[in-house]
Amino acid sequence: MRSLVWLARITLFLLLLGFAVKNSDPVVVQYYFGQEWRAPLVFVLFLSLCAGAVLGIVASLGQIFRQRREILELKRELRSIASARAQVGQSRADAGLNAQIGPSTPVSGTGP
Repeated sequence: MRSLVWLARITLFLLLLGFAVKNSDPVVVQYYFGQEWRAPLVFVLFLSLCAGAVLGIVASLGQIFRQRREILELKRELRSIASARAQVGQSRADAGLNAQIGPSTPVSGTGP
């Protein structure tokens, strides 16, 4: 299995390397107000990919933090329910133990 993973990695690397070699021609990226930037096409594409990934992660951070906060609240609620159930179970066990022993009678030093 590991050899298949390494084979896939090497294949992907070679494909990307071939793409980079074939697309090394310089391109001009034009900004506003007549500004330009010259760079190889593969570099511009890679930068665009990275910028898109960063923007996607930043856009999802709000949802991720909201879900984490909700998970923490649900865990607290679950703990409080579990502790309440444990207390109820303990009181039921105590009540069951008292029912088995019966009512307590005072111990006196004198016999009948």
